Amino acid sequence: MTTSNGFGILPLIPALLPGLDALGYTAMTAIQSQALPAILEGRDVIAQAPTGSGKTAAFGLGLLQRLDTSAIRTQALVLCPTRELADQVGKQLRLLATGIANLKISVLCGGIPLGPQLASLGHDPHVVVGTPGRIQELARKKALHLGGVRTLVLDEADRMLDMGFEEAIRDIVGRIPKDRQGLLFSATFPDPIRALADAMLRDALHLSIDGGAEPASIEQRFFEVEPSRKAPALAALLLKYRPESCVVFCNMRRDTEEVVGSLEHYGFSALALHGDMEQRDRDEVLVRFGNRSCTVLVASDVAARGLDVADLGAVVNYELPTDADTYLHRIGRTGRAGRDGLALSLCTPREMPRAKAIEERQGKSLRWETVQPLLGKAANVPQPAMATLRIDAGRTDKLRPGDIVGALTGDAGMGKDAIGKIDVYATRSYVAIARAQAGHALERLRAGKIKGRKFRVNRL
Repeated sequence: MTTSNGFGILPLIPALLPGLDALGYTAMTAIQSQALPAILEGRDVIAQAPTGSGKTAAFGLGLLQRLDTSAIRTQALVLCPTRELADQVGKQLRLLATGIANLKISVLCGGIPLGPQLASLGHDPHVVVGTPGRIQELARKKALHLGGVRTLVLDEADRMLDMGFEEAIRDIVGRIPKDRQGLLFSATFPDPIRALADAMLRDALHLSIDGGAEPASIEQRFFEVEPSRKAPALAALLLKYRPESCVVFCNMRRDTEEVVGSLEHYGFSALALHGDMEQRDRDEVLVRFGNRSCTVLVASDVAARGLDVADLGAVVNYELPTDADTYLHRIGRTGRAGRDGLALSLCTPREMPRAKAIEERQGKSLRWETVQPLLGKAANVPQPAMATLRIDAGRTDKLRPGDIVGALTGDAGMGKDAIGKIDVYATRSYVAIARAQAGHALERLRAGKIKGRKFRVNRL
């Protein structure tokens, strides 16, 4: 078998080739080239691999290769720490499986009603992606049958343990056949992860990608500030560097809302993302940030797991994390795919020991600079390029992205270059519109029809 995307040396089934093309892969990443041969052989693998390394495709190709779609039973289970990451993994697996007919993939996570998930399990899905708590609950209710699982994946295992899922994971592992294939991926490798790996893997191949070191393309700058001056210092940095998209990390979820309030006071477009939010609110925040309708996302570490935004301009540590590995994981979200990245860190005198630990972890001196906290109102605050319209209709209404584009370019009279990313969910859809034309698009969509029907449309 030969392909033009660098995967030709692998014994992949032909049905996987359309999925590789759909995802636009041109060459294997480091984790894919090192792990895939062993995964396709059926070996257990334990890998230290950061977000953005291509690990989803690595385990996705492996588990899809082993499926028998004629057998209506759950054959692969992927556990993720958060709903956002589970949704992202589910979407990527569906793309990888583009060429596989009659395949059912279910994403089952907590924080949303149990009833529809129970109803969806009337016929066993071939692949299940979910969070440990909900998977354990469904298995205990005997709604989710794990006796046929051949591949078990733990994605971002370190974060799952941080969130207290170890007991649930061990319970789930005990419900799965012992002769399954086990794949464990983690950005960091504390002792509890090693103990979990020993319990669930057999003769595993150990891999480490980049050794956890920071990519060379990320410029790191540190700024010492007094605690009371952090908010105006953050605003000053955002005004100076003007990133089109930026994630600001907070250690505590309550701080995310406070920081958003401060940034809005200065005129920035900012949204919070934390674990206490309802699923719909979380979805809308991620949609708006991903489609460039919001400039700054202020997030906790747990909520930001699974966040995948192309060309993220900068990462800011509003507070330094308590360990150096988390710092490296945070800043690794910028500077991907060969692009330059920027990481800015605010540091109070009390946080200096954390900065010292980061310095020792990287084996080089940190770059310290000064920042003059913003005084008074901000001028010339960068605004997002797009605005988001929400349409109260989705897949259940047979709505597709092309229908929305047709309504905008037809009755609304807009050019395609004014239309950005479109996200279609079960009961609602979101479309990004060039900010200057969003009001016109809203007015015309409300007055017109989409696919011959009228739907409620609002601007977020």
